[in-house]
Amino acid sequence: MKGLKGKTALITGAARGIGRAIALRLAAEGANVAVGDINLEGAETTAREAAQSGVKAIALKLDVTRAEEAAVAVARVQQELGALDILVNNAGWDHTEPFADSTAETWDKVIAINYRGVLNCCKAAIPALKGRPAARIVSIASDAGRVGSSGEAVYSGCKGAVIAFSKTLARELARERVNVNVVCPGLTDTALLRDAMAGREKLLESITRSIPLRRIGQPEEVAAAVAFFASADADYITGQVLSVSGGLTMAG
Repeated sequence: MKGLKGKTALITGAARGIGRAIALRLAAEGANVAVGDINLEGAETTAREAAQSGVKAIALKLDVTRAEEAAVAVARVQQELGALDILVNNAGWDHTEPFADSTAETWDKVIAINYRGVLNCCKAAIPALKGRPAARIVSIASDAGRVGSSGEAVYSGCKGAVIAFSKTLARELARERVNVNVVCPGLTDTALLRDAMAGREKLLESITRSIPLRRIGQPEEVAAAVAFFASADADYITGQVLSVSGGLTMAG
């Protein structure tokens, strides 16, 4: 990828899964990385792996639902890595159940992590990104936010909100040369998916058969899309949504 060497990226929820893959891919492309996660031990493991690419890598304990922690994380990135060029909003959480069976407590948690967490991190990062050449915000939404998903009503709503928010932010920040884009994974092979599908292997097989490419995605494939949006190859792309779902959804 063009233009990533020497850049600095903060990736949230990067202790494992898609976030970890993003951190490792950006590091492999030459970017310094700050690995943020509520699981500090996992973040430290990812940071050590990223550093093997010969870049600077730090781990940060970061609960994205807390605005003050987002602000501290951005300050630490600037202090320890010199600047912030790329924010990747990856942290997420879901609990699958019919909406009629859900509770306000669950709604609050889903909204706090998946939507308010993006707001907190963007609010903290924007002052640091302004003035940087070719700054980037890339948010991980979901195809559930584009077309809906049974059992994920509130989660889908949050991801749809992330998409709409990102398009608006792209307009507001365009003159500041901060490009804002969204990656929407489909079914991806992560520990979170395996936990959700435990005991429901036949359902997973059925969904997999409905994917045109006949397989679920890998975290590294989502990371490749993020690396593209973060790179100089995407200098003239902002306010866009890219689905990485094997063709499961093809809506505009």
